[in-house]
Amino acid sequence: MRTFSRRASQKIEKLSSAQIQSLVNNLSERTEAFSSIFQSLSTGLMIVSTDWRLREINKAAERYLPFSLHPAAAKSEGKKIWEIIGDADVAGFLRSCAETDKTNVRDEYTLATAGGSIRFVDISVMPLVRNQELVGSIVTIDDVTEKRNQEILLHRMETLAGLTNLAAGVAHEIKNPLGAISIHIQLMQKAVRKKRGGDGMLPDPKFMEQYLDVVNQEIDRLNKIVVDFLMAVRPISAQLELVNPNVLLEQLVSFFMPEFTEKHVAVEAHFCKDCPRLLLDPKLFREVVVNLAQNALAAITERFPSGGGRLTVTSAVKDELYVLRFADNGIGMGEETVARVFEPYFTTKANGTGLGLAMTYKIIKEFSGDITVRSEKGAGTVFVITLPVPQRNRRLLMYDGNGAKDKA
Repeated sequence: MRTFSRRASQKIEKLSSAQIQSLVNNLSERTEAFSSIFQSLSTGLMIVSTDWRLREINKAAERYLPFSLHPAAAKSEGKKIWEIIGDADVAGFLRSCAETDKTNVRDEYTLATAGGSIRFVDISVMPLVRNQELVGSIVTIDDVTEKRNQEILLHRMETLAGLTNLAAGVAHEIKNPLGAISIHIQLMQKAVRKKRGGDGMLPDPKFMEQYLDVVNQEIDRLNKIVVDFLMAVRPISAQLELVNPNVLLEQLVSFFMPEFTEKHVAVEAHFCKDCPRLLLDPKLFREVVVNLAQNALAAITERFPSGGGRLTVTSAVKDELYVLRFADNGIGMGEETVARVFEPYFTTKANGTGLGLAMTYKIIKEFSGDITVRSEKGAGTVFVITLPVPQRNRRLLMYDGNGAKDKA
């Protein structure tokens, strides 16, 4: 196209009116062809000027991004690109790129669709260069929802694969009570047949009750085994999206702070700066934090019924991991309790269900993370949650008179 235009401009003075008309028609056809390709791409594209005003946008970009003002509307003219985008995170990213002269940089975001589902989009900003001069930026938007959903599905399949040994163990546990039930039912049947073949009188009621009590006990035992197994294998319906965990933590600390204050328990919160966004389900993350806070409060008030306890919540990023710590100076736990603390239905509380920490463990695993616990009887407990930070390939470019150079 460029070669054609250059050759045409060199000969235009020598062309007749008919030839110029033919040339214009040819250029129009080529322009329409490029426009058709531009609009048909599955990747969203936005072309912005050096002052970050929108020059071109294709249909894919309009589908993927929410706009507070339609790009083609008269009110959008003259506005910066982030001023017409309806998502605050995406708008903030583009504004940051403009204000810090970032180019060749990318990030991933989650956007809610009109139907309420979550879409994952990968947004990149690249330099638009003409004759070794920066004349604007190209913003690309790729829908990576299917890729992310496949990764989540693969993680869940790996988790289910690990339940094979658990299923084998449960099958073994079920065999014993089933055998006991079978034996005692056979004994009752034999006694009934014997009586009917003789005087026709049923066995003594105490005789029957003795066997029936054993049968009921074994049925209860079976029921508990099955319920525990279902608890272990039931998948969690997590709606993962990229969120800033520190923002959620600040809200949750404010939520449970009054209860701690009422019982004279101090809460200290220290969160890392420039926190990365993580793949989380905000509702399930809230369940984890609230459960750990409630357990800490119970342990603290047991040791300090008149006040004086302390809970410290901190976050940090280390080796591409987000690390969240809940440390209390409560009653603590012994080694045996620590070893079983995440087991379903295991509890040391008189009115506890034993499901809270088991669900916490499952949720963290659903986030592809891990949770550990350290505790000492009479000294306190520390829960440590580690969550993976999504990998982001970032590289900056700076421009001088000779073109682009990598910037460390």
